[in-house]
Amino acid sequence: MKQHVHTSVIGSYPISITTQDLMNDYFAEQQTSWTQYIEQAVHDMTAAGITYISDGQTRDPFIQLFTRKLNGCRIRQRTEIIGRVEHHTPITVPDQIYTKRLLPRHVMLIGVLTGPYTLTKSSVDSFYHDEKQLAFDFAAALRKEAELLLKHVDLISIDEPVFSNELPEYANELIQTITKGLSRPTRLHVCGDVSGIIPQLVDMPVDILSHEFKASPHLFNVFQEYPCNRNMCIGSVRSDDAVVESVEDIVTHVNKAIAIFDKNVVQIAPDCGQRLLPRTIAFQKLKNLAVAGEILNGG
Repeated sequence: MKQHVHTSVIGSYPISITTQDLMNDYFAEQQTSWTQYIEQAVHDMTAAGITYISDGQTRDPFIQLFTRKLNGCRIRQRTEIIGRVEHHTPITVPDQIYTKRLLPRHVMLIGVLTGPYTLTKSSVDSFYHDEKQLAFDFAAALRKEAELLLKHVDLISIDEPVFSNELPEYANELIQTITKGLSRPTRLHVCGDVSGIIPQLVDMPVDILSHEFKASPHLFNVFQEYPCNRNMCIGSVRSDDAVVESVEDIVTHVNKAIAIFDKNVVQIAPDCGQRLLPRTIAFQKLKNLAVAGEILNGG
């Protein structure tokens, strides 16, 4: 039986945030405007026909989104580590609860976590002076957030872009700290050129691997050299280029992936988050992705 291919996003989506809205929220100590930003992102993703959507990560850049609410973190120009990193309050859960209310019945929700190693390498450490311990404390905090997300989302996705530049020897154990025993499927997204770390990636303790195959099509050739039993999310439209890929181009690209990974191709998505694209372009890319998904599924 042919594997069904779902369409998905990675995380961020471009929305229109005004400085005045941010100032009003800050001085009123409220967050009322954020619901309209989530609504913009969710509207576009669902109108495009995507089956796995996110909240658009509209509240904050993907590092500060987490470090702003973790004990031990202070945000100035960058996140500074000034104490023990610990989870003490839900971080993304309220936005997921709100997003869930907006979804049509057939649309599924992704709970996106910025990975512990990416958080570590994006922070200035003035407390631990031990990168590995800081990374594992971030992982323990993210595990608690993941457990809180389980009853609200359909998939937990960990975003570790730094892995493509530097993969620590303890990467597998770090990801397992978050994913072990979770009752929802898990996905690891690593953008960039991962050709040098594919042997490590195929052993990661997640259900789905996600990479930017559209900007880096040579990854197909490298993956062919290694046995991979993981399900795959295939980056099929670029997130760094405003040219909108045609439906035909996407179908041809995904068929190349299917020739390599066969039934393990379970999702197609943009290469990465779409935050830096114009909103109209991001939407059209998702719309073409969804039509391509229907064609691939025999629709």
